[in-house]
Amino acid sequence: MLIALPPSEKKSGEGDGPPLDLAGLSFPELNPIRERVLATLAEVCCEDTASQVLALPPSQSAEALERNRRLYEAPTLPVSRLYTGVLYDNLALGDLDEAALRDAEERIVVLSGLWGALRLTDRIPPYRLAMAVSLPPLGRLAALWRPALQEALRPEGLVVDMRSAPYAVAWRPAVPTVTVRVFRERVLQGVPKRTVVSHMAKATRGKVAHDLLKAGADPASPEELLKAVCDLGYTAELNDGGANLDVILHA
Repeated sequence: MLIALPPSEKKSGEGDGPPLDLAGLSFPELNPIRERVLATLAEVCCEDTASQVLALPPSQSAEALERNRRLYEAPTLPVSRLYTGVLYDNLALGDLDEAALRDAEERIVVLSGLWGALRLTDRIPPYRLAMAVSLPPLGRLAALWRPALQEALRPEGLVVDMRSAPYAVAWRPAVPTVTVRVFRERVLQGVPKRTVVSHMAKATRGKVAHDLLKAGADPASPEELLKAVCDLGYTAELNDGGANLDVILHA
């Protein structure tokens, strides 16, 4: 089983390790594109239009641009500590025992607009660059990364896909893949109604990933994934021919 995750906009403030070493990152075949994106990002962040290009909120713009200009010099930290958003808070890597954490380091791949793909042990500096950005003159990052990611990421087992849409389009696994979706279900006038709640979806995906790792689960098919998730106490069902695992939260 491989668990595909998105990054998080929310990140730790500063690293505490050595500067960036591209040669030390996982998937070294991605380094030529990483170098192009790093160089282009640094140039864009020196221009007056940088905040608009990167879709940065005014309150975060100055700090984000400064970070992006210093990526080769800034202290790094492991991916496992870098991302601190809702999904990663619920992934709760620090609560896993040693064996489960080793599994997480082997099974989790984080897709990124700047780095392409990362493992939890990779050391990188805090940065800001979403996959949905069109970075001139490189263009849409998802389109830039797609061919290289298809070559670099070749899992042999089931892919459990917990990515958001901009990251999902950058890599479409060539092996059986199940996308984890989350719905809140309410009964209105006797009729069940399901809606998507973004915050709860992120939290639930993180918790499902945590629980699968903690249990040592290694499903090889959509049906085995469904059984593993239900055995962990979730209400879930397979839909669309096994392409989607829908986790149902009851109001």
